[in-house]
Amino acid sequence: MPEPRRPRIAILGRFAEGTSVTRYAGVVNARRLLELVWQAGGEPLTLLPVSGSDWSQRLKDIDGVLMPGGSDLNPERYGEAPSSDHIYGVDDLQDEVDLDLVNYVFENGIPLLTICRGTQVTNVALGGTLLQHMSEPHLNHVATVQFSANTQELGLSRPNLEASCYHHQILKELGRGVIPIAHAAEGHVEAVRYDTAKNWAFGLQWHPEDNYDQDAAQLEILRAFIDAARR
Repeated sequence: MPEPRRPRIAILGRFAEGTSVTRYAGVVNARRLLELVWQAGGEPLTLLPVSGSDWSQRLKDIDGVLMPGGSDLNPERYGEAPSSDHIYGVDDLQDEVDLDLVNYVFENGIPLLTICRGTQVTNVALGGTLLQHMSEPHLNHVATVQFSANTQELGLSRPNLEASCYHHQILKELGRGVIPIAHAAEGHVEAVRYDTAKNWAFGLQWHPEDNYDQDAAQLEILRAFIDAARR
């Protein structure tokens, strides 16, 4: 019997100044993230960021969208001047396309999972802001995150997990319908539900791809996302 069709998951590519296998600048996604989507039952597809995209055409036959991690959003996108020397990798085209795609996803009820930068971008798209630099950044930081809601929708078998974080910014003012559902020990938001979405839509501040083969909860979340995309 042939394998059932895998839901097609669009993952917006990230600009890179160079990679070990390209002579010039690249458009990339983390290998482990693509492998995690595959292990969860999905077909990961990297999209080139293009200004003015017709998403109705580009997302034809796409079942879900995953907004991945990446570098920092330009603070001007949430009405602030840059106030930290730690802001890095700002790319106006990347910001433009990220925000445009997120808005299209919400308008059209496509299942959505956001990770790290993806969650920050989505909060800004919904009118929220970011803390430009944490006093104690979570770089190469692994800690327990506690969920207070939505464990069933996320497919979680327990209300806590070991989150592998790599971020120096966090959500500050929450956007419209951005509902906190998990927190770090320090109190900041580590996972959200997008309450105004027309379909399954959640965001994580950490990187589930880092330790999904050691902490089953990471894979459970991705399977819940893929199941929603399949439906």
